[in-house]
Amino acid sequence: MPQTFLDALAVRTWCGLALEALGRAREEIDAINVYPVADGDTGTNLYLTVESAVAAVEAVFAAHEVDAADPDRPSLAEAAQAMAHGALIGARGNSGTIVAQLLRGMAQVLADGGDEAHTDGEGLRLALRRAADAARQAVAHPVEGTVLSVASAAAAAAGGAQGDCGAVARAAYEGARTALAATPGQLAVLERAGVVDAGGRGLVAMLAALVETLTGEVQGAVAVAAGARHTRVRTPDDQSTGAGTECADATEEDGPAYEVIYLLEAGDLAVARLKERLDALGDSLVVVGGDGLWNVHVHVDDAGAAVEAGVEAGRPYRIRITHFGADDVHTVRGEGRPRERVQRAVVAVVPGEGLAGLYAEAGATTVLARPGELPVSGELVEALRRAHAREVVLLPNDPELRHTAAAAAEQVRAEGIRVSMIPTRSAVQGIAALAVHEPERRFDEDVVSMTSAAGATRYGEVAVAERQAWTMAGICQAGDVLGLIDGDVAMIGTDVTGVAATVLDRMLAAGGELVTLVLGDEAPESVAEHLEGRVREAYLAVDTVVYRGGRQGALLLIGVE
Repeated sequence: MPQTFLDALAVRTWCGLALEALGRAREEIDAINVYPVADGDTGTNLYLTVESAVAAVEAVFAAHEVDAADPDRPSLAEAAQAMAHGALIGARGNSGTIVAQLLRGMAQVLADGGDEAHTDGEGLRLALRRAADAARQAVAHPVEGTVLSVASAAAAAAGGAQGDCGAVARAAYEGARTALAATPGQLAVLERAGVVDAGGRGLVAMLAALVETLTGEVQGAVAVAAGARHTRVRTPDDQSTGAGTECADATEEDGPAYEVIYLLEAGDLAVARLKERLDALGDSLVVVGGDGLWNVHVHVDDAGAAVEAGVEAGRPYRIRITHFGADDVHTVRGEGRPRERVQRAVVAVVPGEGLAGLYAEAGATTVLARPGELPVSGELVEALRRAHAREVVLLPNDPELRHTAAAAAEQVRAEGIRVSMIPTRSAVQGIAALAVHEPERRFDEDVVSMTSAAGATRYGEVAVAERQAWTMAGICQAGDVLGLIDGDVAMIGTDVTGVAATVLDRMLAAGGELVTLVLGDEAPESVAEHLEGRVREAYLAVDTVVYRGGRQGALLLIGVE
């Protein structure tokens, strides 16, 4: 039901409607994506960014619903901050990162009211202005004719509007539409391709959703062509014919080869130094966030140097490196023609950078999961598409991801891709499945073989308890070392090596031929050596293989097959 003020429920509704709008426009926006790189993914990146915001807002509402002592809905501040945080940690691509900063700027104003239940037209005007200013400040070298211009125009139009939130939102939307239509005259690459800015088109869709939230009015379609130009706008259908290549040609072909994105835990001074270093390394630099958590986006030729700069500044994670030539499923950089689909691929969710490298070496497309923040369905859908194969085997590697992975697989099947999900519950089961993967076999036979290998692998884990809790082995305290077998706590101790040895003995009691050990960054160096020696001495026919998992949450993952 439309309302004339902005409160927590309106934020929730807006996020949901914005996600639906971007879902409908995703392919259209992808098709007109020519700046800063014609990689055809702006619509997808915006969708994934807003999907993460939606998930965060829904989590806040769910927390209030289950808390009997606080059954009321969240405050406006809580909902707005959740929206901004969700967008920050899920931001993808250049435009997605900028939109995350737009939402953060809005949240800063909306949260200023503290426990106020809602804000009025004046509050929304201030929020839109802060959003536009914050986004512009986050970009190292702002360029007119982009989403920044559209955001500034929306804020200016909203600033001159009188009335309630609905009137302000309507003015912002109309100002953004006008600015979007003008983007080809501001940016030559858009003029040559005959399209408007893709990121700006996405922002207009989000503002249309805001108008619908506050007034109930559904806005009409937005033109993507640049007007009287005769240049043909590229569409998804063009990919099979090679048509519409002017979109790819519009981008400078000698630009940086890689897009690097990561979340970063660091202080303000360290981030200021990081910006200077990354600005010297490449272009399209956008750093958004604050309060110790940042989302870093840059285009560079030396991806390793960009990541190393993040390591020097703080703790980077959820690192994503995309080679514009290798991963763009729309065009091959500089060739203007589609990349051939492979017959079969494997997509896997992995808990650490080390395992991501291991899986990638084996030919898998990976999705990195941070402990406590599992990927959402949109990320899995994107990875399934990015694999660019006719047949895909999906390894969720976590029991909590089973339903999310199934939903992602179903969505991609509707696009004509054959997908089979193997219900792996741990990364070590995924390793076992990947070890017997043979792309030359019939698809069904390959899936059966991989499923059998995963099912024959028992999985264990050694982790540190974060809080007091009841477990199958009794009550644990924060800081206790937990030994888990097949997902259940089997023992509680204080010594990592001792717990790991006990877990391994219990797992091998039922037999086994191969032990896989995956060490996290925080695991003692002596653990692997001790366990390898134990296997040699007590289990003569059993082999051991050790991998480095990186920041994977658990101290140690154990597989026995």
